[in-house]
Amino acid sequence: MSKPIIQWSKGRGALGNPNNRFETTSRDAIDDGWGNLEQAPEPIQTTLTLDTAKTVISYNQSPDVPFDRSINPYRGCEHGCIYCFARPSHAWLGLSPGLDFESRLFYKVNAAELLRKEINKRNYRCQPIAVGINTDVYQPVERKLGITRQILEVLAEHRHPFSIVTKSALIERDIDILSTMARDNLVQIAVSITSLDHDLARKIEPRASSPRRRLETVKRLSDAGIPVMVLAAPLIPVLTDSELESILSAARSAGACSAAYVLLRLPHEVAELFTTWLGTHFPLKAEHVMNRIRDCRGGKDYDATFGKRMTGEGLFANLMQKRYRLAMKQLEFPGENELDTSLFKQVGARQLALF
Repeated sequence: MSKPIIQWSKGRGALGNPNNRFETTSRDAIDDGWGNLEQAPEPIQTTLTLDTAKTVISYNQSPDVPFDRSINPYRGCEHGCIYCFARPSHAWLGLSPGLDFESRLFYKVNAAELLRKEINKRNYRCQPIAVGINTDVYQPVERKLGITRQILEVLAEHRHPFSIVTKSALIERDIDILSTMARDNLVQIAVSITSLDHDLARKIEPRASSPRRRLETVKRLSDAGIPVMVLAAPLIPVLTDSELESILSAARSAGACSAAYVLLRLPHEVAELFTTWLGTHFPLKAEHVMNRIRDCRGGKDYDATFGKRMTGEGLFANLMQKRYRLAMKQLEFPGENELDTSLFKQVGARQLALF
């Protein structure tokens, strides 16, 4: 039987559109001998679809993250990072976590309006909001749509604390809002850097800002008085884990006030997508990489257990933790303050009667 053909589309991370976990049938491109698959595939165009959301704040009770609420104005992400833990969320839309995730995007055009309504409700209690956890709020389409900018304007108007995680230099567009909020300890930024190797970064996260450009962003944010940390994330055993100390050192030199790391996560369809990508781009390292990942995950490709999913377990995972702690001690990061929730004010909300 012929093997399925893997066709790489320039500028995209995934090597195909495998079925999502809810599908009962599967389709593969097979070479039938007539040369139909010899030519490179046409570039895949990004499509935008309106997401008619009724709410915009999502709440969680995870003990692994330092926030209990988040905002995600986009579904799918054009950055195309092959390792993205959010890829399986596209399965709920009946789409593939592969190329569909990075090319068929959904946007919440009314996100700012919904946010304003939700934080002005009588029973709302302010806690920091994480902006852009599932997908990057500064992915390329944000330059055109500006939904993230609208969200930040609402948060600034209400003096509501928030944090952002991104791997895009586009965040510099909003330094005016971020620097104003930073003066009152109302914002924290995290810039994600997976590798300092330009060629590797291009393969693994094809439409994200280059590593060098992200370090420039860290410096520009820091120079503007905005507290920024760097996430060495994800750390991929064998492929990028040797760069941990280099990434932390570069972050400190660029002005980051703190740093952290997250071990590669391969939930649901991401495991197949990543192993296919790995076997194509790094065939001689693929088995070694997956063996080290399984060493950190109790013999499996992934373990979602709270307390383990971010850092893993076992000898290799413990070694990474020790290396991280030693590097942080040597680099003497100044650290960051907790966000201030006391300045929050509801705008236009009806005041409760005293009697």
